[in-house]
Amino acid sequence: MKSAICTLYEGHYHYGVAALSNSLYKNGFRGPMYVGYRGDLPFWAKKAKENKNIEWDGVRTLTIDEGFEIHFLPLTIDYHLSNYKPVFMLQLLDGIAKNVNGLFYYDPDIVIKCRWSFYENWISHGVALVHEIISNDMKPNHPLRREWEKVISKSGKSVKRELHSYINSGFCGVTIENKPFLKDWIEIIETGVKYFNYSTHQFSLTDYRGYVFFAQDQDAFNIAAMCFEGSLSEMGPEAMDFIHGGFTMSHAVGTPKPWKKQFLLSAFKGNPPSLAEKAYWQNVEMPIKLYTYNQKISLKIASAIGRFYRKY
Repeated sequence: MKSAICTLYEGHYHYGVAALSNSLYKNGFRGPMYVGYRGDLPFWAKKAKENKNIEWDGVRTLTIDEGFEIHFLPLTIDYHLSNYKPVFMLQLLDGIAKNVNGLFYYDPDIVIKCRWSFYENWISHGVALVHEIISNDMKPNHPLRREWEKVISKSGKSVKRELHSYINSGFCGVTIENKPFLKDWIEIIETGVKYFNYSTHQFSLTDYRGYVFFAQDQDAFNIAAMCFEGSLSEMGPEAMDFIHGGFTMSHAVGTPKPWKKQFLLSAFKGNPPSLAEKAYWQNVEMPIKLYTYNQKISLKIASAIGRFYRKY
């Protein structure tokens, strides 16, 4: 299978992009990686060269190794990047990535942990999805799903399946055959904008979970899964290291991010490093070297402190 990777970032999240890239390389991924970004290129991509072979204004390409290239695609959109995910993926599949069989989106605070062949096998069973830990138990008769049915009706679609879990939108893998899922996701967002006060310029409009689009792109992602006619392939929250027992990837949700966190200070407050934070620091040295000093020492000390002292 010929696969491609994509992600989106701005600001300091380039540290996460580098760790994601390293984790992909170490686990056997070879192919193109498309990075949509706003702002400046990161310091670790200073050797990226102008690439006129890709039809995207201002693209620069960093060759990691034979068979693995990172293409930096400058963005001029006014979207919040979280709301741009399905549009970006569809633009790639309809354009510069039209020759791939599968496309995977990862948030820039994710690293992968297993052999790449697992991911390519995963999407052969349907759109690859991972459950959230919060609200994971979300039955078909959940009151929010009932509200989401109103969105589906407004979009002109219908509910195609009963889902029992809430899905995290930080990761999505599709084959070219399941590209219509991305179109459904976009259409749900457009319906939200037209009828439900959805704003593509913001991450969230309210802190009230009862609102139909509380977590805008993620709620739209879940609604699209409810009305998608193709196959889905779901894994539980362990697949993102939200709980122990996972083997596929680690997702460092929340703040501060692993590249910003003061681990010793946090450990003395009773908060040892998480699975995702440890996974990030296991992917900062090769082939992209992010640090000239070994911050892993403070991570190890913080982990040791955490064995004896925890807040809860």
